Amino acid sequence: MNVKLGMRIPPKIGAEGMEFTAKLAKQAGLDVLDLPRLTPEWKAACEAEGLGFGTIDAHYTGQLLSRDDARRANAVESAKKEISDIAALGGRVLFMCLVPEDHTLPRKEGFELFKDSFPEVVKHAEQQGVYIAIEGWPGPAPHYPTLGCTPEMWRAMFNAIPSRHFGLNYDPSHMVRLGIDYIRALGEFGERINHVHGKDTEILHDELYECGVLEATFGAKYGFSEGSWRYTIPGHGEVDWGKVAVRLERLGYQGAVSIELEDHRFWGSLEAEKQGIETAARHLEKYFK
Repeated sequence: MNVKLGMRIPPKIGAEGMEFTAKLAKQAGLDVLDLPRLTPEWKAACEAEGLGFGTIDAHYTGQLLSRDDARRANAVESAKKEISDIAALGGRVLFMCLVPEDHTLPRKEGFELFKDSFPEVVKHAEQQGVYIAIEGWPGPAPHYPTLGCTPEMWRAMFNAIPSRHFGLNYDPSHMVRLGIDYIRALGEFGERINHVHGKDTEILHDELYECGVLEATFGAKYGFSEGSWRYTIPGHGEVDWGKVAVRLERLGYQGAVSIELEDHRFWGSLEAEKQGIETAARHLEKYFK
C-alpha cells in the first residue's frame, strides 16, 4: 500500500510561516498538507517542496445550520464561492466540521436544517470536482451538537445526499472515545471516505473508574481529554492501524492520511510539535508505505 501521508498544521509550526511549514513537512517525509485556507501563497509554498494538498478547511459550516433562513441562505452562497475558489487553485477536498452556531441545537433539528442547505452545496461541489469530508468530532460538551459523528447520523445523511462528493473524514480517534467500532464503520461507510485523519485515543482506565464516560467534574487530568480518554498520536492509543490500512486498501482508497496532532505529550513548543509529527509519521509509514 502506498498512501500519501500529510498533516494538519499545529499552531507552533504554523506560526513559523508557510515556507517553514512546507519544508518541515517535506523533511518529515510527508506528501501533502491540510491547509486552513488555499491561497496562491500556500499553493506556491507547497509546490516549492513538491507537496500536494490534503484538505482545505471550510469556513461557513455553523451558519449552514442556522435557524435563521436568510443567514443559512447566505452561508450556502458563501460555501459555493469557497468551493469554486479552492477548485480554481487545485484543491479537491473540503474539510467540514458540522457544529451549529447554536451549540444547544438538538441534532435532530440540525439534521432538518442540513437537508435544506446541503443539497445545493454538494451539487456545486460535484460541478467543481470537489469532495466534502465531514469531521467526526462530536463537538463541545455538554451538548455534543455536531452532525455526522455517529453511524446513525451518517446513514441518515448519506440517504439524504447519495452523492460521493459528500462523505467522511474518517478519524478513528473520535470513534474510540465514543465507543463506536471503528473497523465496522469502515465496512459500512468505507465507500464514503474522502479523507483520513491519523490520530489515536487512549482509554484511561483509572479515570474511567473515577468519572465513567461523563466529562470530569473538576477538569480533565490531561490536555486533549474530557476525563476517561485522551487523544494521542497514532501508535500511542487503542487503534489498530494495520487493520485500518488493510481495509482501506481493500476499498481502493486513493486519498491521504493526515496527522492531526492533538497529544499533550507533543504540545506547547515548536520542538514538541516537530517530535510529535515525526513520531506519528514513522508509525503510520509502517502500514501505509
